[in-house]
Amino acid sequence: MHSKAIIVGSGIGGLSAAICLRLIGWRVRVLEQATEITEVGAGVQISPNGVKVLEQIGVMPLLDTVLFEPDTIEIRMGISGKKILEIPMKGLAIDRWGAQYIQIHRADLISALTARLSQLQPNAIQTGAKVVSYKHIPCGTEVTKADNTKERANLVIGADGIHSVIRNQMLGPDMARFTGNVAWRALVPLALLGDIAPPPTGCIWAGRKRHAVTTRVRAGSIVNFVGIIEQSDWQKEGWKVEGLKQDALTDFAGWDQRVLNVIKQAETLHKWALFDRKPLPYWHQKHVVLLGDAAHPMLPSMAQGAVQSIEDAYMLAQCLEEAEDDTIPNSSANYFAKRIKRVTRVQQVSAQNLRLFAEFLNTCTNFILCANVACWKVSSRLGSEAK
Repeated sequence: MHSKAIIVGSGIGGLSAAICLRLIGWRVRVLEQATEITEVGAGVQISPNGVKVLEQIGVMPLLDTVLFEPDTIEIRMGISGKKILEIPMKGLAIDRWGAQYIQIHRADLISALTARLSQLQPNAIQTGAKVVSYKHIPCGTEVTKADNTKERANLVIGADGIHSVIRNQMLGPDMARFTGNVAWRALVPLALLGDIAPPPTGCIWAGRKRHAVTTRVRAGSIVNFVGIIEQSDWQKEGWKVEGLKQDALTDFAGWDQRVLNVIKQAETLHKWALFDRKPLPYWHQKHVVLLGDAAHPMLPSMAQGAVQSIEDAYMLAQCLEEAEDDTIPNSSANYFAKRIKRVTRVQQVSAQNLRLFAEFLNTCTNFILCANVACWKVSSRLGSEAK
């Protein structure tokens, strides 16, 4: 009988982990606290390092009709709109890094991951299943759900995000540091923007003490907006909190009309405070391991949060491929050792970029693009189907 994994959380990292483990023959069970998987979130950028994994695990064909491949990645001045830097992407990323650079709605990526998992193991996801704690048992772990039911597995993967229950039990309450920055986000149909729309690129709009990013999702039919400003009086971290449109317009007053038009046409604007976190000393404890934001939450200024969780999933499966039940802790330790240096670097660069974009009027050097991590290699093939 093959090993069984319980994955806590059905986000990008959790679903990727379920697929990767299924491809090496594990039985998987994804426990999601929400009663249904609904269309939440906004746009995400998947650089070639992430696309390579999605290709390897059979997800990319399910994204063909909804992804958007930007012409370039560029930096413009927020007020004037003047282009400062441009890196060609469409048609060139494959030659340079071995895969496309894409923009996609988070919900579309979740749908594709869910569909792929269903192909490999139908009914692997249980919704309305909130995990509240775990305890160690011989060669495995037992989780307790909010309804007091229990479930056992050889491995429990905490992929339950920045407020991870699994991480808090393993390492204690999360000690986050407020960065002094607040982020806005919105999705606006391109048709509403008329001739005053951001370009079909991955565009960073730089200014003093603030910057914005515009991308496209849903095959280019929707503009995704993220705006980050220095502000100390808003410290709500939850990204589902709504903000006032007038406040967003005030934050970006005097900016290029293409940015302002997105804000004006947005039906809903969400606002959340950005917190930074130090790298954790470990991600594993016996037959429990962390993944994605639960292990290494990072600021959005390198567009690598989703991609790094996908990489985590792939590497964890590689480390577990030859594991026996009693060697799973060693495999988990190996996974941590292989990933910690890389994700720590991405966390550091994300923090640097947050400062850099907001100081771009004073310095145009040391620009670090997320394509710097695009050369990550998919070094060994997982099985094409569950064994």
